[in-house]
Amino acid sequence: MSSPASYTRKPPGQRREEILAAAAGIALDDGLERITVRAVAERIGVRPGLISHYFPAVQDLMVAAFERAASSERTEVLLGEGTPTERMARFVAFFASEASVPLSRLWLNARHLSRFTPALAAAIAEQEAAYLERITEMVASGLSRGEFRTPDAGAAAVRILMAVDATTTYVNDPPGPERFGYSSFVADVAAWTLGLPEGALG
Repeated sequence: MSSPASYTRKPPGQRREEILAAAAGIALDDGLERITVRAVAERIGVRPGLISHYFPAVQDLMVAAFERAASSERTEVLLGEGTPTERMARFVAFFASEASVPLSRLWLNARHLSRFTPALAAAIAEQEAAYLERITEMVASGLSRGEFRTPDAGAAAVRILMAVDATTTYVNDPPGPERFGYSSFVADVAAWTLGLPEGALG
């Protein structure tokens, strides 16, 4: 940890972002329960009192860390260049890859804790709504271009997001040959609900 002599004062906005990035990193690495004032302070090399200055309640920091990680995930997997089909293929490929494991564990962790933390439950609902909006926009774009065939973009987006949530429940299972059966589940559901041939999305 930094000593008082090596402490560097930063603008409030920059410092808050640094704290949030550190807390989100702890959430992804170790779980939301491991976010403590001391753990975040140690990660960025400051005194615990500085963390408390920005986040007097550790529960607020936990919720903000989840929001930060979830919104970063949404940007990573839903934005980018390409046709709607290409973007959807990248989206479903992410959830079939090992890269999705930390974020899937975070969502599973957050859903469990939200039972006892109303603020976290509200944050999950908000992040899900934003996710659903982005997926619906992608599906609608594919419909307008004649790439997808489905009667309701919103309903298709819900099914795809439900497939993602379903696979997330197995993220803590040990690796094994049976995992292949559900590693392609999101792609299979997405292809089905979008009127694409089997295997079209990977």
